[in-house]
Amino acid sequence: MLKINDLTIVFNKDQSVENHKMALNHVNLTVEEGDFITIIGGNGSGKSTLMNMICGVYQPDTGSIVLDDVDITNYSEEKRASYLGRVFQDPHMGTCANMSILENLEIASRRGEKPNLKWGFSKTKLPRYKELLASLDLGLEKRLTQKVGLLSGGQRQAVTLIMATLKQPRLLLLDEHTAALDPKTAKKVLDLTDKVVNENKITTIMITHNMKDAIKYGNRLLMLNDGKIIFDIKGEEKKNLTIEQLLEKFELHSDIEISDKMILS
Repeated sequence: MLKINDLTIVFNKDQSVENHKMALNHVNLTVEEGDFITIIGGNGSGKSTLMNMICGVYQPDTGSIVLDDVDITNYSEEKRASYLGRVFQDPHMGTCANMSILENLEIASRRGEKPNLKWGFSKTKLPRYKELLASLDLGLEKRLTQKVGLLSGGQRQAVTLIMATLKQPRLLLLDEHTAALDPKTAKKVLDLTDKVVNENKITTIMITHNMKDAIKYGNRLLMLNDGKIIFDIKGEEKKNLTIEQLLEKFELHSDIEISDKMILS
């Protein structure tokens, strides 16, 4: 489904050699159809860089990215957007604050289509929008005309999740999308994420700092350090994985900083 081959990128190449940062170091990864992969690692391990490379934010120094047997390595970020859904860490990204929930959903429904000057809503879409919002169990289906900027962070991330999956992306990318939320709200959004991903069988990659969440959600777990994949576990092995075992993997690499948030939150 997704094949990443020998992916490398070095930052600060215009500076002296000692300031060069190899953010990804010859990464190889095959993502199967229907995988729900959680990615964990310390700060600067390459997690977000890998996701940004998949999205086309950065171009690799070496390697290729192949999606559904199509080489998208040189595709622009805009061209890739028709294949991908993404939810960011910041609840303010991914939505238009001054537009209503309905208007945001309408924009999301047109992702990948050729732009035109026509604007308006089709009444035939309203039942679907209400159904999706009702599934969030937040009462948002009754507030379609309310501006998104008036929603709480959790409500906004939930709407962004619906927007990102509205057109069944080939790949859903979640970049620490609950990191800015309080624990109770974060759990609510994660449970919604799990429900949406599994019910729609969406291939998903989710970055998280939280070991508990990395173990609980998805069928496969990757650990990154220093731009490399150092641990890859899936299936029954992942189901039986414990935080203690994951900590042992971290402790094998003394340069990884382990925060309380990674263990306790």
